[in-house]
Amino acid sequence: MGHDHKTHSGTCTHPPASRVGRGLAVAFALNLAFAFVEVAGGLYTNSIAILSDALHDFGDASALGLAWYLERISGRKADSTHSYGYRRYSLLSALITSTVLLCGSLVIAWQAVGRLMHPESVKVQGMMGLAILGILVNGLAFRVTHQGHSHNERAVSLHLLEDVLGWVAVLIASIAMMFVEMPWLDPALSLAISLYIFWGALKRIRLTSSVFLQSVPSEIDLLKVKNSVQKVEGVASLEDLHVWSTDGEQIIVTLSVRSVGGALDNAVLRKNLTTALGALARHHVTIEILDANERSLGCEKP
Repeated sequence: MGHDHKTHSGTCTHPPASRVGRGLAVAFALNLAFAFVEVAGGLYTNSIAILSDALHDFGDASALGLAWYLERISGRKADSTHSYGYRRYSLLSALITSTVLLCGSLVIAWQAVGRLMHPESVKVQGMMGLAILGILVNGLAFRVTHQGHSHNERAVSLHLLEDVLGWVAVLIASIAMMFVEMPWLDPALSLAISLYIFWGALKRIRLTSSVFLQSVPSEIDLLKVKNSVQKVEGVASLEDLHVWSTDGEQIIVTLSVRSVGGALDNAVLRKNLTTALGALARHHVTIEILDANERSLGCEKP
């Protein structure tokens, strides 16, 4: 029979699970430990903003723990139940983490509005000390996760950036309040940062959901890929083409072409098709070659 099928796994790399897991583990431990410090500091300074951030950090720690666990699972190889491997678990973690971040930003914004309406005096020196410690701790956690490339790592990194910016706001407010009585400054800055993080989390959820729904990756021009395939010598028609991503990094390409019949050896035609795919050929590619009169196994209209 003329039917010819081949699966080609490209050279696309994925960061070692141990390195990714280490970064998330460090971020989780730092966040959880600092949340307890915040509770004590919030009670000492009489700062409801710090106490609310402590609650937020406990939520952060839970999200980071989940991200760490799911990222470790995502490093497993393909098996009988997950033929493409477990990389989508990292994507699932990114969606959950971004959702937690979205909700947390709304809670902080609501508390900031309440604090604007009813300002309270706080112990400024204590706030300043906690702010400096918060910047150092969360800055370190942000650094160990910021170098990642997966949706999960980006979502976690955004999560930690929120904390860094929040403590910068507290530091600025505490310095200003040492010289001028401005109890409204802290909640005003917190509200602005919460809205900024809310918008960032919303965009991350949209991008992650797009990958979940198997949309064509934004960096790929599907029409251009189709035209390149159709121009390959020996291709009579392009029967089927699908391009999607498992986790935002690994791209899956499946295509079915009908050959002109006897003009080229299928091995040569496949090589030409791989060349036409360009950079996509480095990913996971499945090519189906049909003879002129052979029926396609792809999706057809009834």
